[in-house]
Amino acid sequence: METFTGSFTQQEPIPEASVEAALRILRHGRLHRYNTVPGEIAETALLEEEFAAFTGAKYCLAVASGGYALGCALRALGIEPGDRVLTNAFTLAPVPGAIAALGGVPVFVETTEALTIDFDDLVRKAPDAKALLLSHMRGHICDMDRLMQVCAAAGLPVIEDCAHTMGAAWRGTPSGRHGVIGCYSTQTYKHMNSGEGGLLVSDDEGLMARAIVLSGSYMLYDRHRAAPPPEAFEDVKYATPNVSGRMDNLRAAILRPQLADLPRQCARWNELYRVVETGLDGTPGLNLIPRPKAESYVASSFQFLLPDWPEAKIRALLTRAARRGVELKWFGAPEPRGFTSRHDSWRYAPRQDLPETDRILTGLIDMRLPLTFTPDDAALIARIIRAEVSAVFQGEGKGTEALPAAD
Repeated sequence: METFTGSFTQQEPIPEASVEAALRILRHGRLHRYNTVPGEIAETALLEEEFAAFTGAKYCLAVASGGYALGCALRALGIEPGDRVLTNAFTLAPVPGAIAALGGVPVFVETTEALTIDFDDLVRKAPDAKALLLSHMRGHICDMDRLMQVCAAAGLPVIEDCAHTMGAAWRGTPSGRHGVIGCYSTQTYKHMNSGEGGLLVSDDEGLMARAIVLSGSYMLYDRHRAAPPPEAFEDVKYATPNVSGRMDNLRAAILRPQLADLPRQCARWNELYRVVETGLDGTPGLNLIPRPKAESYVASSFQFLLPDWPEAKIRALLTRAARRGVELKWFGAPEPRGFTSRHDSWRYAPRQDLPETDRILTGLIDMRLPLTFTPDDAALIARIIRAEVSAVFQGEGKGTEALPAAD
């Protein structure tokens, strides 16, 4: 019986160019983004300039984490306590957490079988909301043309959570460039790795001026190279609180070589994804997630559905796959495990009736695709999943076996 012996949580080493850049910063000791010598341009300012060019945005701000980016964007947009903010019901905890941390009320929008936001439910809930924090969860991008039409008709500004879609696009427009602000993460399991880190992009000079002051620029905003002009700060610099969340030069130095290599890395993820997709296509009892032609995805993870499977069989599948070295996550589990949770786990948000989302999450399986995997690894993993899904679906795995250990 084939088994997989690799790790689903082991990332590639930091590139040598990033290591050398980090050592250079450590040797001179100027880690703080505003600690520079005459004539020196901070690594953080250079990263912002380069990421703005990468996405085609006018402005960019580097911050301490993806979660901070979301909170900073919401604050810059003027979200206040009691404001209702829409977001996908299928997302991860930092997204509704960013809303709740400001005293806002997370309102969840139903999920489709494509794992994207349900437009009919969005239309119903938009009139009472202040904004939409759209999560491109697990790298699945909805029809952004239709979404922006719906939100424009409702007067609803859109913040894009692009933690899983850095490098992706919809009809050629980079993810993060449809809404008023796009937010990205550089946490270890994202598309660039600085341990923690985040980026915001926007073409709105007022929003970005507020975000820069919020991030803790004090009166040093003139040292940003991908920022609005100085006059954009005149109306905000005394009225915007400092909620310090700056990125430092060490992390920026680590990220800049990775940004230059990002298109190649994205192609490698997609190669792994296509190998798994091909290996699972046509498996009885398993539905693949459709990918629209207009979506240029970056598939650093893989999802599939087990429609109408009872809990006992899903648990049996997870256990059997784990015994063969394949780590699958289940979004339908009644209790949160590791990074995996669902809307009824987030008790800082009001409990909401989401039958379609619940139906989909009940059979939703998720798997990381780290770049430490080879295409041969991906093919082996697909064979193992196919064999175990087939076995359980046909009745071999009937017991309520324990879930494998969490991360």
